[in-house]
Amino acid sequence: MGDLRVGAVVSVMVVVLSGGTWPASSAVPAEHARTAPRQLYVAPWGSDGWPGTYERPFATPARAQQAVRARTATMTSDIVVNLRGGTYRLTAPLRMSEAAGDSGGGGHRVVYQAYGQGTARQEPVTLSGGREIGGWRPDPRRRGVWRADVGALETRQLYVAGRRADRASLGDGIPGTLKVTGTGLTTTSAVPRTWRTPRDMELRFRFDYLEGRCGVADISRGPGGGSTITMDQPCWRMARDLYGPELLALPSDVENSPGFLDRNGSWYLDRSRPGHHRLLYRPRPGEDMRRTDVTAPVLRTLVGGSGSADRPVHDIAFKGLTFAYAGWTAPSEPAGFAAAWSMYLRPGKGDALRLLTVPGNVAFHGAERITFQGNRFVHLGAQGLRFSGYSAHNVVDGNLFTDISDGGIALGVLPPDTRGPSRGNRVSNNRVHRTGADHHASSGIWDGGSRQTTIAHNQVDHLPYTGILSGPAEDVRGLMSGNRIVGNRVFATNRLLADGGGIYLRGEQGTSYADGALVSGNAVSDSAYGTWNVGIYTDDSSRWISVRGNAVHGYRASISGCSEDWGDRPVRDVRFHGNFWDDTVPDWLPRRAYPGGWPPAPDCGDPKNLEFGGNTLLTPADPGADCAARPACAAVVDRAGPGEAYRRSPGVQPPVLPSSLFMSSISALWAVTTASASSVAGP
Repeated sequence: MGDLRVGAVVSVMVVVLSGGTWPASSAVPAEHARTAPRQLYVAPWGSDGWPGTYERPFATPARAQQAVRARTATMTSDIVVNLRGGTYRLTAPLRMSEAAGDSGGGGHRVVYQAYGQGTARQEPVTLSGGREIGGWRPDPRRRGVWRADVGALETRQLYVAGRRADRASLGDGIPGTLKVTGTGLTTTSAVPRTWRTPRDMELRFRFDYLEGRCGVADISRGPGGGSTITMDQPCWRMARDLYGPELLALPSDVENSPGFLDRNGSWYLDRSRPGHHRLLYRPRPGEDMRRTDVTAPVLRTLVGGSGSADRPVHDIAFKGLTFAYAGWTAPSEPAGFAAAWSMYLRPGKGDALRLLTVPGNVAFHGAERITFQGNRFVHLGAQGLRFSGYSAHNVVDGNLFTDISDGGIALGVLPPDTRGPSRGNRVSNNRVHRTGADHHASSGIWDGGSRQTTIAHNQVDHLPYTGILSGPAEDVRGLMSGNRIVGNRVFATNRLLADGGGIYLRGEQGTSYADGALVSGNAVSDSAYGTWNVGIYTDDSSRWISVRGNAVHGYRASISGCSEDWGDRPVRDVRFHGNFWDDTVPDWLPRRAYPGGWPPAPDCGDPKNLEFGGNTLLTPADPGADCAARPACAAVVDRAGPGEAYRRSPGVQPPVLPSSLFMSSISALWAVTTASASSVAGP
């Protein structure tokens, strides 16, 4: 295992159906229960010139939004917008604010829902930010490849027959012996000079828990007949500052060249003629490009809301909808994607750098009592759902998040913010599955800093990096308190990147055990990938955490954390009571006299003030079977994940029982943004 730690870079980086009307599924407040909701209707066959009734519905959600705004000032009941089945291709985001009249009022809500929501006759509704790509024909210069003219389209994702296609890639690093320079790389190999359209290409860099990418500006003849690869600026400068030159000498892949279109299901966007771009695609077996549906995302935001602490957007609900086909193209800019976690760098004033968070394709900033229930977030190019700024008492319940380029759900204090009262939010009964499709260092669920937030009974599985992350990127104290991570089912995390975990915490979680974080009743298992990951990871300055009554096995270590004494960020005051674990420790890590894998790197110290009591050691040879044979342990697993009612819902499946070094880099990223341009590579 390498010496570069997660903490260093993250700290551096922070550094409706005919014949009836269906009511909203949630009960209105008791004091308004006698008032029936006001119903509006939208249908693909409707007209925006109609009144939005059941018989004469609107045609677009945007027109329904206008009708809502005309009614909210005098609303005496919920206003329910019922969307009939079909795909609504948005030409602009649905943006909501208190000032524009989008919020509910007087104890009532505005509800946007699929017609028949919550019943057996619920109609499938998709809000799409995508564009259908047609006019495919065989490419005359590449046997087996098809092409389509797409005008000025810019995209980083393509979906064919409802499946994400892969950007054409080399599938390996650059051949030859590489050397890092101030402007890029040189290699002894002449092969890169044979690659076509270098300005469309990107290099991807992956190391332990980090992944970033920068574009190529040019490839020319290099010393000794080799190749000189000139990289986009300012991406290369920021990447050198963040990762260090040693790591940049090891690119893991080269993407987006027509010469790499040798695998079925791969695509390339030819931008050689401005305004006349062309998509190239090699079909998978059985795909007929004259009949197959192909979609490229156009919009970045599908639905967005913005407000402030004194005037938040509020009391809006979304139920039974599918949010799909939105993208994000910022990594294609000259500044690229020098990144850690779901954060990336951009130039600021002078030599300063700004730390930003990957946006949400559905996003609210300054929001109260916004509810997402029973929706699907799929085929998205950024984060699925994001709440930031002043965001309080929002509910994300019973949704499916899958096939998303970055993380599934992000909330709390997210860069560039370093402060903000985010409190009382609930993320529950969701399934977050196969996210991080492009940005592999993301987490399924990330609470970047909040109070009284509950993350409960979610199923989080099959992720390239961390399952549930709780803690800010910067070591901000006094930001978090009273948070609960309870009853979640987490497995198959860290399938690609190391130094993360099933449940990962960092930072001071309160001022005492009384108002600190509670991690309880979670089943975290079956993720022994790579060299290092941790079931419940209390890392980098973690403090005031109670880890109680969990079942943890099948990670490289059940519990661990890096106590960064050198940065005044020790791990301390953590209680481990009543847990079931296999307490595995890798061969390269000497075992301490107490449970866990401490410390996990040479620059880490021992934790302080740990408490252990009533924990049960599972048989390391078969901890899953041992847990199942113990009624108390089996009960933890049985109760974890979405509740029984949610398990029967489409998209949210029952829990499946399959047979820090990170913070160094986060700290390094924060340091880069606030101070110097020094390398953050570990010792």
